[in-house]
Amino acid sequence: MKKATITLLLILIGLSSLSVKAQKEVTVRLNPKAGVTYNTTIKNTMMNLMEVQGQNMTSTQSIENKCSFKTKSIDKNGITFEGQNDAIKLSISQMGMMLTYDSEHPEKTSPMLAGQVDELADDLKKPYTIMYDVLGHHIESEEDPETSQISSAIIELPEEPLKVGSTWTNTKKQEINGTAINATLNYTVTKISKKSVEVDVNGTVEGSYDTSGTYEGTASIDVQTGLIIKSTIKQNISMTLSEQGMTIPMTMNGTTTVTVE
Repeated sequence: MKKATITLLLILIGLSSLSVKAQKEVTVRLNPKAGVTYNTTIKNTMMNLMEVQGQNMTSTQSIENKCSFKTKSIDKNGITFEGQNDAIKLSISQMGMMLTYDSEHPEKTSPMLAGQVDELADDLKKPYTIMYDVLGHHIESEEDPETSQISSAIIELPEEPLKVGSTWTNTKKQEINGTAINATLNYTVTKISKKSVEVDVNGTVEGSYDTSGTYEGTASIDVQTGLIIKSTIKQNISMTLSEQGMTIPMTMNGTTTVTVE
């Protein structure tokens, strides 16, 4: 009987411990450290499949962007960041050809890309500013916040404290090269530690040209700064283009990873 009582007590203590851990809450706000430069690396790999006049055409591309940013000012209106795009590297494989560009080694640029990458090079090392509020909502900027690269390091946060099982949803509307895109992203907290909040991410995208697709992945959010530490998102997107009277179905499958240091 005594042994059974001790066993029961141990079980109750264990359940109590689990209950306390399950109720752990943390309020996360965008709170970057003053004087610290954050370096962000964004890697995207994508496979594109097009059907043109009954023929399937496949291409793959890999893009790596490096950017840096720091806090310029913090006031009642929000947090102003100053950032710049530092480097870009890309490779494209299509029709048996491999095309490459590396901003840090422009002399190795594939001849077929020469002239086409000038705009990318012109954007490098040019400082710009962008402002967010403490919940990660974009307020104002000198350029499109979705192309600033800093946006890859920021998730819109909920007002409520977070605990394991907490969920929230963000919706974004943007225009890319004349294509209207509406994205809905859902976040679910899976783990909380002293350093980070871990979340599962899933969502959908829709837009013009019969664009539709899904997102799925994970992200780690720094508890102290509210910035992303690392995220990995897989995309599966389909769309239909119309060119010179032809209808061209296209599917794009890829993965984007973001790391902030």
